[in-house]
Amino acid sequence: MPALAPNSTVAVTGAAGFIGGWVVRDLLDRGHRVRACVRDTADDTKVGFLRAMPAFASGRLTLHSADLDQPGCFDTVFHGCDGVAHVSHVSTYDDAEYVQRTCDHIIASVERSGSVRRVVVTSSVAAVISEADITELVRRPICDEDRYPDESNPKRTPARGQGYSIGKVIAQRAFADAAADSPTGWDAITVCPADNVGPIQSAHQQRGGPWQQLIAQMLRGRCEIFQGTGPYRPWMTVDVRDDAACHAGLLESEHVANGERYIAWSTERRNYEDVVATIDRVLPELRHDPGPIVDNTPERHKAREAEFRSIWAGCELRNDRIKAAIPIVFRPLDVSIRDCVESLIAVGGVQPQRRPE
Repeated sequence: MPALAPNSTVAVTGAAGFIGGWVVRDLLDRGHRVRACVRDTADDTKVGFLRAMPAFASGRLTLHSADLDQPGCFDTVFHGCDGVAHVSHVSTYDDAEYVQRTCDHIIASVERSGSVRRVVVTSSVAAVISEADITELVRRPICDEDRYPDESNPKRTPARGQGYSIGKVIAQRAFADAAADSPTGWDAITVCPADNVGPIQSAHQQRGGPWQQLIAQMLRGRCEIFQGTGPYRPWMTVDVRDDAACHAGLLESEHVANGERYIAWSTERRNYEDVVATIDRVLPELRHDPGPIVDNTPERHKAREAEFRSIWAGCELRNDRIKAAIPIVFRPLDVSIRDCVESLIAVGGVQPQRRPE
């Protein structure tokens, strides 16, 4: 299908979220009209930052209440739209049938719209590298769009923490297959973002993703290495603003085809303790005192720390495919951390722990 033309109308699900809010802003900056889909348009603690955007005052940005658990809730919103950025999370990823059902709700609304030509679906790098057996990363260390986690591993189950990865794979396939079979003619492109770091736009977003939450904890002097993403896994990052640019760019790109997916990351990686040190290095004026860094990694994993760090260091991160599809220059992680910290303080009200003068 043809790419979105200038001044198109795009619906964004999950528009009040950390990523979704920046997708809204990026699309507006490109001149598009945006229909921002949120759970409750009356909840000003979550949508106030959207109402404060100049485009809301003019009417180029509109807000719409929608619950993706309810079939048909997007029918009216999608009608007349040229594209959809489906950024919203679902309530749980541990129920495969539920994940498929919510995808079917979105797909049905796209079909009934009669106008949508392209859907960009937010997946995750977890659909690329989340392995039930970490040694699989030794056998297949190249991390690009052709890589999927080992789906034959019997340990790849929600009970073993693989539900999120499984759900994201289900979603990207559901949209690609539906678009391929569609009589109305639209395509589905998937973005697999890495660890999103960058500024929040609303106070509630400090709790809307793991990475800004972890930085907020660092600022408060509560530093814990174990972060639930895999023992001793480094941060593999993308600035949230660059992630948004990838979403918008893929909606506009002439160089993509249905079913393709694109990893959004800068290919920078940094260990947790180095992220902590970065705060003081990029913002020495803050006099940040992180306190002690506690390692709460389970004992069985601590014994294999050197092995785990070596495996992650041996992974080859690639982003040449997204850079070939759209004009994108990824921000350095130092910039992302600096801007995240300043926004957590100014917007989120986080009180950093400081060294004495």
